[in-house]
Amino acid sequence: MKIVNIHEAKTTLSQLLESVIAGDEVIISKAGKPLARLIPYQIDKKPRTPGYWKGRVKMAEDFDDPLPPEILAGFMGMDDEATP
Repeated sequence: MKIVNIHEAKTTLSQLLESVIAGDEVIISKAGKPLARLIPYQIDKKPRTPGYWKGRVKMAEDFDDPLPPEILAGFMGMDDEATP
């Protein structure tokens, strides 16, 4: 595992990517604190199966009804007294 600061990562990105392709892990840090991790991209080997959640999710009959005013006010960033 290699740890580099942001400036070094910007100036040596191509070399860091070559390192990652070779199997190394690169940690990018700022002021000594890790921010990001460069790892090789992996394609999902298992294809997605359509309908996997079929029968597992129940939707209420009123799922698309208007929200009660007090809940809507919370989404709008208002307190309960300023409901629309």
